[in-house]
Amino acid sequence: MKLGIFGGSFDPIHFGHLLMADLALEAAQLDQILFVPADISPLKPDGPTATDRQRLEMLQLALGGNEKFELSRKEIDREGVSYTVDTLESLHEEQPDHELFLLVGADSLESFGKWKNVQRICELAIPLVASRQGSNADLNQLAPFITPERLVEIQRYAFEFPAIEISSTQLRQRVAKGQSIRYRTPRSVECYLQNAKLYQSPPV
Repeated sequence: MKLGIFGGSFDPIHFGHLLMADLALEAAQLDQILFVPADISPLKPDGPTATDRQRLEMLQLALGGNEKFELSRKEIDREGVSYTVDTLESLHEEQPDHELFLLVGADSLESFGKWKNVQRICELAIPLVASRQGSNADLNQLAPFITPERLVEIQRYAFEFPAIEISSTQLRQRVAKGQSIRYRTPRSVECYLQNAKLYQSPPV
């Protein structure tokens, strides 16, 4: 089984996340993609704005109806700082016959060298790199951590991703200002945010 791993804060999940995952399915002919929300990202030590429960519920709403998208509580249940290498080690131990692919955006690739045990990450999973359309990611940044054969493999699976200017930070800011987030995240997630009054500015 070819399994994609998509980690992040998902605070909140949006159409950019979902489109990237769908394109990754095609690019590597994956059987399934596992969405793994981080408890605390090493690069975002202050943690997410929404609670773990809220982020899980929003992901469930967004992923519902797609049998190839699955939600994992692995990092949230482990608690503390979420290191990708630990998650991959755990998945490899549980399903050693699965071929693992790690979804990585071109922007994240620039800081990839700061991740914990990059060499081991690349041994456990093939980085599946999404480049902005018209702007190819420099995959040679991975060369110090991998064999030439692995680099060729990574280059073979790399794919292009439309330049959709949507980010979770932008959505939180728009909600706080009372602006529309329609067509930026699934309607079910938008309604969830409204009902939970999530990300809204506190009363003055």
